[in-house]
Amino acid sequence: MKKKTFALVAAATTVVGALLAPVPTAQAATAKNGVCEAGEFCLYYNSDNQGSLVDLANSQSDYGTGAGCVAFVSAGSGSGQCVKNNAASVWNREGAVATVFYRSGWSGAIDSIEPGVKANLRPELKNENAGHLVGVATNDDFEYGVYHSGSARVTAWFDGYLNTAGRHEGIDVAYQSGADVYAVLGGTVTRVTEGSDATDALSTLAVYNATYDKTVVYLHLNPLSFSVGQAISRGQKIGDEAARGAAGSHTHVEMRPGRQTAATFSSDTTLVNPVPTQFWMDRGFNACCQ
Repeated sequence: MKKKTFALVAAATTVVGALLAPVPTAQAATAKNGVCEAGEFCLYYNSDNQGSLVDLANSQSDYGTGAGCVAFVSAGSGSGQCVKNNAASVWNREGAVATVFYRSGWSGAIDSIEPGVKANLRPELKNENAGHLVGVATNDDFEYGVYHSGSARVTAWFDGYLNTAGRHEGIDVAYQSGADVYAVLGGTVTRVTEGSDATDALSTLAVYNATYDKTVVYLHLNPLSFSVGQAISRGQKIGDEAARGAAGSHTHVEMRPGRQTAATFSSDTTLVNPVPTQFWMDRGFNACCQ
């Protein structure tokens, strides 16, 4: 009986020891080692994930130029060349959407790649790319915040024009004419103007948030009947998608510093508003998806 008891105790001790023993963890990815590993965003010199690649573990606001640039590191076509304006395809092995930007500082046209996806960059971004931003897995996409629908799409990001004929101080998002539009930030109404599709008159709804000292201006929608001074909550319906003051139906969402009453539409090329990408990331919205 003693031997059997000791045997059972020994066996139990072995099992407990096994349960308490440290569990080996997966090896962390090593950035810029020329291997696209889990937890990295990888850019390729050629289409179809061919040629030299660089594997990056963090967002990059500017791939840079010259001696200090982010460069392709693996063997193959393009090895050693700067990534900026040279990447043709990508593989997103991060845990969230990753967005490639046409301009440095996370502005301009965008191309978003969902987790786990290999893709050629869309024509506007192929060999015309300056940086990328990895989203937060728990964030909503910005267009979902505006329409509460996964079918909505960004049609122009901040400074989203591909030429210098004008500037774009906001983010254009479209779903379908008449769709519900929701507030992406709470605050107090500073202006409401209901334009008309018939006269092409511009609609404006401006909402000031004192906590962040920012005004969010919505253009082109058919706004609900708000009054100046009225409080609006994040996620509250504020109107319907329309084309009031625009050639096509969409919602222009502009973040402006301070307490404002209007958007900053102008034909000149000087941007007044700051790039809003990080601000919206911090408010729970990823830059996505065009």
